[in-house]
Amino acid sequence: MTRKTLPALLAATLSLGVTVPVALAATKSIKVGDDYFVRAKGVPTVTVKKGTTVKWKFAGHAPHNVTVSSGPVKFHSKTMRSGSFSKKLTKKGTYKIYCTIHGAADQSMVLKVK
Repeated sequence: MTRKTLPALLAATLSLGVTVPVALAATKSIKVGDDYFVRAKGVPTVTVKKGTTVKWKFAGHAPHNVTVSSGPVKFHSKTMRSGSFSKKLTKKGTYKIYCTIHGAADQSMVLKVK
């Protein structure tokens, strides 16, 4: 292919409406607030793919935080009533997460990274 045909080929491809796929990073949002993790049957579980950024959004009257008690990587958010905390999860595994203010028995979740 000559230098002159490459630009012509690119222009023709773009004029046909052909799109080039772009890898977009996934984001999963999880609400954190008063009684959001409380369930009648078991602990809520969220499953995401490796490389996903999980964003916990804080709301409610009481302060909360996100703390990993066990998992491939441990992390902890600051305690807050509003705002958000994000973490890109690059290691597969099961993360057990709870709020240290309310305790694992009252406010916890499981995050599975596949």
